[in-house]
Amino acid sequence: MDGTVLEPLLVDLYELTMAEAYRRGGMAEVPASFSLYVRTLPPTRPYLVAAGLADALDWLEALRFGEDELAALDGLGVLPAELLDLLADFRFTGTVRAVPEGTIVFAEEPLLEVDAPLLEAQLAETFLLNQVTLQTNLATTAARCRAAADGRSVVDFSLRRTHGIDAGMKVARVARIVGLDGTSNVAGAVRYGVPASGTMAHAFVQAHGDEREAFRLFAEAFGESSILLVDTYDSLRGIDRAIEVATELRGRGVELLGVRLDSGDLAELSRTARERLDAAGFDRMQIFASGDLDEFRIHRLVHEERAPIDGFGVGSSLGASKYAPTLNGVYKLTEVDGRPVRKTSVGKVTWPGRKQVWRAADGSHDVLALADEPAPGEGYVPLLEEVMADGVRRRPDPDLDEVHAHFCREWDALPDELRRIEEEPARRVVQVSDQLRATAAGVDARIEEGV
Repeated sequence: MDGTVLEPLLVDLYELTMAEAYRRGGMAEVPASFSLYVRTLPPTRPYLVAAGLADALDWLEALRFGEDELAALDGLGVLPAELLDLLADFRFTGTVRAVPEGTIVFAEEPLLEVDAPLLEAQLAETFLLNQVTLQTNLATTAARCRAAADGRSVVDFSLRRTHGIDAGMKVARVARIVGLDGTSNVAGAVRYGVPASGTMAHAFVQAHGDEREAFRLFAEAFGESSILLVDTYDSLRGIDRAIEVATELRGRGVELLGVRLDSGDLAELSRTARERLDAAGFDRMQIFASGDLDEFRIHRLVHEERAPIDGFGVGSSLGASKYAPTLNGVYKLTEVDGRPVRKTSVGKVTWPGRKQVWRAADGSHDVLALADEPAPGEGYVPLLEEVMADGVRRRPDPDLDEVHAHFCREWDALPDELRRIEEEPARRVVQVSDQLRATAAGVDARIEEGV
């Protein structure tokens, strides 16, 4: 093998050792249900934006163990031949119920649930958690940056900062879902239809003997799409030189797009840049800002400092989700052979049984209930829908335009207090149905009896 990642092996080893234990114990085919959700929201996050479902379903549909995968597993020296023989004929045959991508969800609400034979459902754990929690986390960060900008453009500059290329591609994908205005990631732009966006590098300025000449050459190359990076040496001097070049180009009938600030006091520099551009007759030239920005810094620039900035490039804090680098997503067994089960360990208690989440028509609250319960009242909408049956998608995935439109509807229905960019945001407590509470109490009683 040449080092290529074998996707069916993107599982934790204990998924495979448990598979063998289930096989030996005659439990491999026992029907089971697992729920994937986030236990608690990070301190700065009042909501999550669900994402990653399409990639999760792709993996489940394609999950096969071919000769290379079986040889690799055999080489581990851990798994018996009998399990490898079983895996040689493996395919996922289960059902998946999930909230659509772009849906806004809260703590303890399932992002997806898997109903499948126990061995199959267990094998899915690692990959589903990886894709769904990562993309949900990134989509939430992107949505918050968009909210902080309050209508100004936001561009993904994160590829060089993400934890690997796959994560960089996922940022571009979720940028499309929540409606960011562009990405510097060319591969992401091509694959996901996000506008490709970029300006110029400090190296370009340094490579030329004169900053003014560097601006001139760049502007001559890219004309009206040119945004000149003015902070390589001194931002104020760079602004003046950008105006000189813009004046030259205007004389040739070319109007430059703008200037970019990448360091220093962005609020004060943007005010000075706006004054000088306007005074020189360039009131339509835009001011773009970058440099260690995050949702809180963008919010302060826009709402507190009233900085005349037209757009923001966000890198590290978006690609690495600065304020919540991970989510405590879990994938927990909730039912086995028709019997509801749950954990009762301190800090990790789970709700038993297959679930549904009902959202009030006015968006004011959600109710977590058992899957077979009726709606809690008039006008409630179920969030989980069946997206896969017998291991096959029920219908084609919505395209990213549709997912974005769904996100916009979700965003418009989100109460104002949950949209705010605050370090201690408002919280929504999800209601729990009486029937689910009663089921949990019954499980607890059985546990106490040692059953």
